Amino acid sequence: MGNILRCFKGDDGGDHYPYYQPTSRPHYQPQPQYHGQPVAAPARPQQQPLGPHGVTPSTVGVAALAHDLLNFESTSRVPDDLSQHVVSSRKAQVKWYQKMLEAYKSTAPPPKTPADATQLIARALNMIQRADLEGILEFYNFPIPSLPTASSNQPSSLTEGVQFVLNTLPVYDKCIGDGDGFTAYVSTTDPRESANVPLEVHELVIARTQARRHRDYQSADALLSSLDEAGYKIISCSDDEVLAKKYRIRMRGIDAPELKMPYGKESRNALVKLIGGKSVKIYVYDLDQFGRYVGDIYCNNVFIQEQMLKNGHVWHFKTYDKRPEFARWEREARAANRGLWASGNPEKPWDWRRDQRNARQDAIQVY
Repeated sequence: MGNILRCFKGDDGGDHYPYYQPTSRPHYQPQPQYHGQPVAAPARPQQQPLGPHGVTPSTVGVAALAHDLLNFESTSRVPDDLSQHVVSSRKAQVKWYQKMLEAYKSTAPPPKTPADATQLIARALNMIQRADLEGILEFYNFPIPSLPTASSNQPSSLTEGVQFVLNTLPVYDKCIGDGDGFTAYVSTTDPRESANVPLEVHELVIARTQARRHRDYQSADALLSSLDEAGYKIISCSDDEVLAKKYRIRMRGIDAPELKMPYGKESRNALVKLIGGKSVKIYVYDLDQFGRYVGDIYCNNVFIQEQMLKNGHVWHFKTYDKRPEFARWEREARAANRGLWASGNPEKPWDWRRDQRNARQDAIQVY
């Protein structure tokens, strides 16, 4: 804790505290105080120190951060008023202060200016949602860094036809519907997402946090449902809470047996083994008629469609994709009788769906 302690010890070795009340919001525009007593405004510019440690109005927030981290290390408590400025739970806030404390202790020399402190916090909390990061920085009167543009999250050169790239949180097994489709969530800390979160979503998150603080769990659950309807979800990730956007994904160029078809469950299970519990990168090409994002899927640099085709878990969807390698991978699986090809003459999923639609139409006409 040498870095933190240096902020509170004068040259005489005595312990001192900066000019604020520890439990109050350190928004330090009002007249500064020293040990609870008002300090007269200096006649010279603000660069003139207000106390024996060189703390000025511009750096009092830095001292406040150091004090709060020192207090957190001894008590595991975060500042009481922080919840007024952030949307995540108290449990998440504790996790943030653990990360900030680790970053502070490993930084030499410790931050001396608000800009230095902003860099430290942004680096330590690089995975939290933008609204929370800005709330913490505002709490300490630190400058808020400019938001990266959406294009900064994209490779410098994308394959022709790729609209954008999604980097997902780990995919839940239960969100994998069959062998060619799943639901994924992308954290709003991602620059592309952070710039596009609707105001009403931020308001729902804040209202849920306040409801939980007042132990109104029924209202909190209702607000979660409203978030889901808006296409967002609060996800627990590494003892933290992350606001994430929901994306329904259709894997480009392949067609899997439906779950009620022979080999339907086996195809789904194969996809679960490949991406279940893992983050994936999705190169999005299109939005289909059902509102699903159509794209190529990579997991740990493995091309997932290739694996599904080579092992006979899916068909090549020739109607919508003419890539010759897809046709070749399907032929190899057929020749080796892998997966669904072991049955000899499996039914095509597009034919099965057509027959199901026709059967429903006939039933309606009879009725």
